[in-house]
Amino acid sequence: MSMITERPVSNSAGQPPVSTLTETPAAGRRDVRAVVSAYVALTKPRIVELLLVTTVPAMMLADGGMPSLWLVAVVLLGGSLAAGAASVLNCYIDRDIDQLMRRTKRRPLPAHTVSPRSALIFGLVLAAISVALMAATTNWLAAGLTLAAIAYYDLVYTLWLKRTTAANTFWGGICGAAPVLIGWAAVTGSLAPAAWGLFLVVFFWQLPHFYALAIKYKTDYARAGIPMLPVVASVRRVNAEILAFSWLTLLSSLAVWPLGMSPIYGVTALVVGGVFVVEAHKLCRRATRGEAVKPMRLFHWSTTYLTILFAAVALDALL
Repeated sequence: MSMITERPVSNSAGQPPVSTLTETPAAGRRDVRAVVSAYVALTKPRIVELLLVTTVPAMMLADGGMPSLWLVAVVLLGGSLAAGAASVLNCYIDRDIDQLMRRTKRRPLPAHTVSPRSALIFGLVLAAISVALMAATTNWLAAGLTLAAIAYYDLVYTLWLKRTTAANTFWGGICGAAPVLIGWAAVTGSLAPAAWGLFLVVFFWQLPHFYALAIKYKTDYARAGIPMLPVVASVRRVNAEILAFSWLTLLSSLAVWPLGMSPIYGVTALVVGGVFVVEAHKLCRRATRGEAVKPMRLFHWSTTYLTILFAAVALDALL
């Protein structure tokens, strides 16, 4: 993969110039940056960021304030490595279908910037380090949940559910909501009702969030043979699930309120959850009328919703 320059030189016998191949320092630096960038891309940093948005507030609520910065740093590092490992292994398993989809064909494996073997080793090393770090610095419950989340995402969801059933998004939501439980367990060594309540919020939230994305890339998923719900089900069925899970997200967030939360959290959950539900209804209404659906509007708002809600969780823990 080195970038090479060709420069003519003359030999001592006065013969015509011959070519010599030399690698410039600048080319070497670009090569290193390209390799590092490719490996970072395999970890899907945007997904890691979203998962960590839920982890720290859960830790703060479990602690009743601000946990030690050392513990927060360790959990953030371990969680980032775990989420990155799961994503790298996901890319390794999905390399055959990623090359068929416009959204994913430029990922490092279909683009051949990283070899499958290298990606597999990288993912397994990240997974081992993340679990070992959590076990050595937190407790066995947090470490066990970390290992279970990685294994579930790659072996159960990616390798099996994603390719076989339209319920893949539902069951895949378990590992997506796991960071809440991992963060809570890292602080307390146990799981309280409030932890499970926040777990349900993230679990239900993922359905309308990813259904919106699947609507946007419906053709891509169909081309790759992935039975995402919008690919295999009617518009009516997709609408029904988006609305049902949007309402369940709102209701589960409100159910956390009596579990020691203040009115600040409750009002925030009601307002931003209400906007989330309204956006879901708008998307479904446009789909029913045959209008332009604009699914990414719901997708982006859902991300904003989760960020605001867990910011309220963090603020509540500090008061």
